[in-house]
Amino acid sequence: MKNISRRNFLQVCGLGIVAAAGASALSGCGGDSGSTTGGGSSTASGDSKIQTIKDRGKLNCGVKADVLGYGYLNTETNEYEGLEIDLCYQVAAAVLGVSYDEAKAQKLCEFTTVTPKTRGPLIDNDSLDIVCATYTITPEREEDWDFSTSYRTDSVGIMVMKSSGIAEMADFDGKIIGVSQGSTTKDAILTMFEEKEIGATPEFKEYPDYPSINSALESGNIDAFAMDRSTLNTYMNDQKELVQPDIEFGTQDYGIATKKGSDLSDVVENTVVELLDNGWMDEEISTWLGASA
Repeated sequence: MKNISRRNFLQVCGLGIVAAAGASALSGCGGDSGSTTGGGSSTASGDSKIQTIKDRGKLNCGVKADVLGYGYLNTETNEYEGLEIDLCYQVAAAVLGVSYDEAKAQKLCEFTTVTPKTRGPLIDNDSLDIVCATYTITPEREEDWDFSTSYRTDSVGIMVMKSSGIAEMADFDGKIIGVSQGSTTKDAILTMFEEKEIGATPEFKEYPDYPSINSALESGNIDAFAMDRSTLNTYMNDQKELVQPDIEFGTQDYGIATKKGSDLSDVVENTVVELLDNGWMDEEISTWLGASA
């Protein structure tokens, strides 16, 4: 688990989710230079993200709409559902001082569908308060945004049509692999090929969203669809398969992103840590991801 030192720090200070909502709760325990949130404690009162959310009465959340179990827009109900949707409501409850059940009942989250290309800019321009959308924590991204402790770990997979004749990684030489714009997938694949000395040089084609990649795969415009395995699971069927699934690579640690230096960052961090500690996250994973957990 990332940020163990921070978790111990929080336990020693005795900060709960609700207590963390006030900047004074953090100032009583001092700063934490080892925080994943990169020093995102409190800002000047006029720049308080927490106060802005309280005045608005809702938390603006960037989520996925096409990843089963994480963030998925149910076309029958026109409602978002999944582990990350529930996690957003937990953050809203912490910020707005209500229970999790009340946050859901009162719909205190305003959801916006994001892609790997749009999620960062929407945080920067304050359109979104948080992004909880299978957002992988990387050192480069931590320079631009605050991230919570990882709440879920995944790895990259490469999915093909069973009729493709592609059976192993070496078969990708000269093949076209579809990836999402702004994702880390391409680099993860190339790193894996190099480390495992796989003599293949594929081409990569970027798409704006996952349905577009899946359509390109099914129509034969590309040879493979590569992304986090949790995402690929949404599009898996009897005609598709993962290539050498026993090869695990490109570990993805998902965290909630907030604006760099925002006073909201510590509330998000405390919320995630608390939910990991009290077993809520394990229950959510079991509920939404089941056997794939």
